[in-house]
Amino acid sequence: MSSHHTRPRPARRTAGRPTVHAAPFLLAALLCVAGFVATYRFFIKSPQGQFIDESALVEAAVARRIIGAQTSQVLDYLPATSLVVAAIVVVIVTLARRRWKSAGIALAAMAAANLTTQLIKAGLPDRPNVGVTTLALNSLPSGHSTLAASAAAAVILVVSPRWRPAAAFLGGSYAVLAGVSTLINQWHRPADVIAAFFIVSFWTLLGALVILRGDGGTNGWFGPEAHWASRRWWTGIPALLTLLAAAATGLLLRAVAGHAQTSTAYFFLAGVGQIMVVGYGLTVLATLFLTRQARRRSAR
Repeated sequence: MSSHHTRPRPARRTAGRPTVHAAPFLLAALLCVAGFVATYRFFIKSPQGQFIDESALVEAAVARRIIGAQTSQVLDYLPATSLVVAAIVVVIVTLARRRWKSAGIALAAMAAANLTTQLIKAGLPDRPNVGVTTLALNSLPSGHSTLAASAAAAVILVVSPRWRPAAAFLGGSYAVLAGVSTLINQWHRPADVIAAFFIVSFWTLLGALVILRGDGGTNGWFGPEAHWASRRWWTGIPALLTLLAAAATGLLLRAVAGHAQTSTAYFFLAGVGQIMVVGYGLTVLATLFLTRQARRRSAR
């Protein structure tokens, strides 16, 4: 009687856990802290910075008269919209892909960013008197901008890498829109918005590091051609907007450099440019760290 021996089936090749180094994330997070400190020291502590920031707020009255009603509606619904959209996306992705840990980390990063903003706002002293006519009450960082940016960041953290470039661009645009709206409605100066973006980016980078290092191999990045939401232009567009806004802001500030004591509409436009530079610049940074840092894997 012949015996049949069953050969053991070869083990299926599985991708190992992505090799994600902590140093780039920690260095980028420290740069966000440095950006926040530099923003505070220049726009709050120096006469030139205070004048630029305050002039942008004063000149926003012109834009407010033109489109103030529309932006007021954006601001009115911003807190609820941010929370609802972020909650819906996080819940759907968590249930569909069972990414409970990522969802928890994303929501924790969002909460930490908003708590940090409120603690800093309460802890910073009033704006110092450096010879610029301004309200002394501290308004940095912007709570509305933090809420909008952190909601977008939570979505970026919880979705799969192939969706992150598109989610980052759309979320970054939403945050920039929210920041510009606070300026147009004269709720916040540009520096308040910029400071909020740096705070959210700090916590997003730390959350991303924890997610990518402890995901068990689910954050594979297959490259920009693997999916329409991963295409390079999702990163190229905010990069281009960052460069264009930086160039425009530089030209506007140079044009008013000889009129340091005269407030003009150029300051408002420069303030919008500053928000775009930091908002879209950090969007590009987030996209790169949440895709390129995840190890490429074969689609097999």
